[in-house]
Amino acid sequence: MKENLKFIGNFAFILFLVVSLFAYAMFQGGFVSWFLFYAFLPFGIYHIGLLLYPMRNWKVSRSLSRHVIQAGDGVDVTIHVKRPFPFPLYYCICEEVFPTSLHRIDSRKEKFHFMKNPEKLLSKREIKRIVFPYFKREFTLTYSMKQIPRGEHPLRDIRIRTGDVFGMVKKEVVFSVEEQLIAYPNARPVKMEKQISSYGQGSVSSQSLHLKNTNVATGVREYMPGDKFSWIDWKQTAKKNTMITKEFEQEKSTEILLVLDSCFYDDENHISYEALLELAVSLMDELYKQGTEVGLLTIGEETVHVPVHNEPTKKELVRQHLTRLQPEGSKPFPLKLKEELIKLDSGSIVILLTSHIDEAFGDTVKKMKQRMKRVVVLYVPTTGNISETERHAIEKYRFEGISFCVLSASALATNPLEVSHI
Repeated sequence: MKENLKFIGNFAFILFLVVSLFAYAMFQGGFVSWFLFYAFLPFGIYHIGLLLYPMRNWKVSRSLSRHVIQAGDGVDVTIHVKRPFPFPLYYCICEEVFPTSLHRIDSRKEKFHFMKNPEKLLSKREIKRIVFPYFKREFTLTYSMKQIPRGEHPLRDIRIRTGDVFGMVKKEVVFSVEEQLIAYPNARPVKMEKQISSYGQGSVSSQSLHLKNTNVATGVREYMPGDKFSWIDWKQTAKKNTMITKEFEQEKSTEILLVLDSCFYDDENHISYEALLELAVSLMDELYKQGTEVGLLTIGEETVHVPVHNEPTKKELVRQHLTRLQPEGSKPFPLKLKEELIKLDSGSIVILLTSHIDEAFGDTVKKMKQRMKRVVVLYVPTTGNISETERHAIEKYRFEGISFCVLSASALATNPLEVSHI
């Protein structure tokens, strides 16, 4: 309705000018009055033509250099416009209408320096490009998006404005052009001081995780390609006159469950939350490489459990889930974790990733420690550094035998990430 009224007003104004100059020339007569009428007549006709020109018939398309990226990457975007009729246009302003999910920047590890001032990473993206099409039937324009944050970002609309030289007529059309940009959480290299191995005879900690325990031989077998030279049993080889190698006890897969705190808090800091997601992805990648079976449990408004399984398809599902995940839910994390405790396998090693600790959290972790093989807490303070109250609480947890690793802003900004007490 508003656009129709604007169109009628502009059309009536141009028509009024043409009629007024014609009436002035008829009644006044003379060279000057007719000169004014004929001089304005081409502009009047052009303005009426511009008002009636159907811009909605344009074909507008958008292409992305990549549709799937990692958080912090950039993409190049090309907008192509095709006009069915080459009506002369002096200028066109093309604007990308960005979703609210893109009004943030992700500078990867550098963003952790702003944990005390997360609002500095909030930035309203605006991309406007001006082109001068004149009689061209097709034209293209390109732009780049940098430091894209994690998430699924729907690019839906492109706004195009045009008008005359004098600004008497202005036209604007919003074209619906659907594209989807997906930014996975940034996976970073992780350096773990201690890693967990579990053998048939019990649970031990070691500095490295191997596929075989080469200290415990359980039998012999014939040599197979790929066996190490040091595994050869020379006595059995001489006795049987064929290459015999020692057979070692297969190491049991260490089942590790990552539990991610995705509940909403009043003092929520999106940078510390992104740190938790990056930790989850990075730890899963690192543990996958070591042959460890890893599961994921995210607790927020909804609880999502991806069972322990070392499959590529599961890994992709986890990445997609963490890409869409946002802090939600008003129910406290310790309470929901306590509800999930009865469903968890008591033989698992649990790694809790959270940015909030309180007395209720400590009570829940103590109960988990009694039931689980081992409980490790990875804590990312919301402000980047822990307070004295938090320091005393953490020392108390450690005294009670709970492995606690604090990742401050400076620790998160290092590459690779150094995670201890795992």
